[in-house]
Amino acid sequence: MTAHRFHPSILREYDIRGVFGETLSADDARAVGRSFGSVVRSRGGARVAVGCDGRISTPVLEHALVEGLTASGVDVVRIGLGPSPMLYFAATPGSGGLAPEVQGGVQVTGSHNPANHNGFKMVLEGAAFFGSDIVDLGRIAEEGAWTSGNGRVEDADVSAAYVDCLIGVLDGIGLDVLQGLAIGWDAGNGAAGPLIKALTARLPGRHVLLHTSVDGHFPNHHPDPTVEANLTDLRHAVAAGSLDFGLAFDGDGDRIGAVDGRGRVLWADQLLAIYAEEVLRERPKSTIIADVKASSTLFARIAELGGTPLMWKTGHSPIKSKMKETLAPLAGEMSGHMFFADRYFGYDDALYAAVRLIAATVRLGKSVTQMRDAMPEMVTTPELRFAVPRERKATAVAEVLQNLRTDGAEVNDTDGVRVDTADGWWLLRSSNTEDVLVVRAESADQGGLDRLMAEVDTRLAAVGIRRPA
Repeated sequence: MTAHRFHPSILREYDIRGVFGETLSADDARAVGRSFGSVVRSRGGARVAVGCDGRISTPVLEHALVEGLTASGVDVVRIGLGPSPMLYFAATPGSGGLAPEVQGGVQVTGSHNPANHNGFKMVLEGAAFFGSDIVDLGRIAEEGAWTSGNGRVEDADVSAAYVDCLIGVLDGIGLDVLQGLAIGWDAGNGAAGPLIKALTARLPGRHVLLHTSVDGHFPNHHPDPTVEANLTDLRHAVAAGSLDFGLAFDGDGDRIGAVDGRGRVLWADQLLAIYAEEVLRERPKSTIIADVKASSTLFARIAELGGTPLMWKTGHSPIKSKMKETLAPLAGEMSGHMFFADRYFGYDDALYAAVRLIAATVRLGKSVTQMRDAMPEMVTTPELRFAVPRERKATAVAEVLQNLRTDGAEVNDTDGVRVDTADGWWLLRSSNTEDVLVVRAESADQGGLDRLMAEVDTRLAAVGIRRPA
């Protein structure tokens, strides 16, 4: 293997992702290993942790990845099946995992995507590996500019240490106060299932577990808890068991979803508002970050609680980087990724977020349902995504932005265009991972939302784009 060219669609902004057997193969995995291993060695590293999810194609890809890493001269520590956050835990200095003995990590995972998708998430030296880093992997592979060697392979089990770390969130609360709680957990047949079983076995209270067996076919529902239809089983369990609230997880355990005791969805910005209240009690005036798709009511709530709200770009890697820059203790995005640097390590971990929600109900002295009751009712669209040609998606947003500025509109261009009007706000942005444009809007009532969407369609039509009905 002297050089390798990846399918142009799989080198994404935040990870490497494709359809196994179509755009992603074992040869790609081997080349990822060779290229990432070469980068690790160029930075003075020598060992990498490798974890994996439970998809059908994962064993083939994990094997080839390890072959590529060792062929680059890097030693590999296999941590086996588990959620992506467990891999981050293993590779993060000071976590109690494997660092600094390992300098980086790779998770083989298709995340929340369909069963025939798969890919790789990477960290290096305790930081996200994304953007230009991933572009550089493509260049290294295409040039065959790989280091060579004979790395060794060993196995390690970090699951017990990881669960210990999660349980540590509850230090100072006293586990006995959890005795009266009843919580539903839907693992969605994803990689977090065994860890959820281990975690809940150590928590007082009543825990109803759904779909914790790992099954790469995802036989019960699609593994994305940010899609309301995928929460049906959890809602039924909450209602049938008179549970206080329910928690749901994606295929690799870094996205969280939730419903309250009445079965109402708590969207990610609503969860973030709960987390912010707890964090700001102990860390007043802190910066709290949310992505551009979050509700205006969240940013207002953060300010009301005495925090400093910061709107930032969508994507787990940009959010992590901005947290480090601003020393923010908390961040989140509408995709269900929650990031805690408060008593944690700054990466997105849905299991940690789940335990923090349990802790928040105790520390704030309010049930999840009571906290949901107190939130303002807004009328919002779901995330509306529609395909556009790759060469057109970014230029279309730029053209809409220029027209808005010409018209004197109030525009935030942090990530695409977010426009505030008397009716509320609307957002148009280009996806970093797919050839689609994304629209979202929010208003206090349906009439206002209809007017916002009419403006969106008018602005798109002005640049020659029609949004599907």
